[in-house]
Amino acid sequence: MLDKIKTISERIEAYTIETKDQLEQFRLEFLSRKGEITALFDDFKTVAPDIKRAVGQELNKLKVAAQNRFDSIQEQFEQSTDSKHTLRATDLTLPVIPNQLGGKHPISVVHDRIVEVFERMGFNLSEGPEIEDDWHNFSALNFPENHPAREMQDTFFIEKNPDVVLRTHTSSVQVRVMENEKPPIRTISPGRVYRNEAISARAHCMFHQIEGLYIDKQVSFSDLKNTLYHFAKELFGAETQIRFRPSYFPFTEPSAEIDVSCFICNGKGCGVCKQSGWVEIGGAGMVDPNVLQNNGIDPKKYSGFAFGMGVERITMLKYQIKDLRLFTENDIRFLRQFKHIQ
Repeated sequence: MLDKIKTISERIEAYTIETKDQLEQFRLEFLSRKGEITALFDDFKTVAPDIKRAVGQELNKLKVAAQNRFDSIQEQFEQSTDSKHTLRATDLTLPVIPNQLGGKHPISVVHDRIVEVFERMGFNLSEGPEIEDDWHNFSALNFPENHPAREMQDTFFIEKNPDVVLRTHTSSVQVRVMENEKPPIRTISPGRVYRNEAISARAHCMFHQIEGLYIDKQVSFSDLKNTLYHFAKELFGAETQIRFRPSYFPFTEPSAEIDVSCFICNGKGCGVCKQSGWVEIGGAGMVDPNVLQNNGIDPKKYSGFAFGMGVERITMLKYQIKDLRLFTENDIRFLRQFKHIQ
């Protein structure tokens, strides 16, 4: 078999290639599925074990040499074609090819709109790492050691390390802001977050959040309500109403779920709001004094509020999208529907 390899190697070196047709013939003869080198690889199975290593090395060298010669000559042909191309070869009377522009992803559209509304209210934009430690993701936010969010069914841990996780909320960014800035603090923290959940039409292991934080002297729940009331009117329309339902979050006290009047049916009841006239958009509350103290802020001197909302949730409600998976499948048929939205 070594003799066959040597013979084919000599033929490859001596092969005359002056045209593209000859180059294609070279490929068919040596490199194609029915070529001579492929046939040698098939015969390699019958080679005696004591010489198999040596034969295999020579066979690989042969294939590389043939491929290199093919690639080199093909590149020469392409460069030659480019150098001969001139304006005279272009028919200027042909119709122009229409330039098809893309559009923003619906998540980006809603994200940018939310950020714009809060920036006009004086909120700064803060960003942080998506891989976090336990302190910034949990402990600094008043999560007890036995809180369910620390368990594997909710959190992605990095290499089974309980102290390093994919962030489960962008509240971790707010912790970093509180550590490095002094009140007054007014910031929003948008970004991707991760939860160890089964992917379905209503849930995903990766989604987007925007969370807000305001800390200053004498900040009250009334300030929180007015801020979110203004936000809802800006995003969903001037007729939008807002309500708060009591809830629980480790990092806020008191805490509430945020509902807005359905912007599809104007509160009359429809399939989007499940005939209730209200749709939930997020959670909010007054920052727990323990959180302020954990981050070096005197809770006797300062108070604050925090809120958070899912971008996918608002996008699904705003555009009546029923399957969360459509946002990440990159189906061009779905994305084209939002081409006109900026």
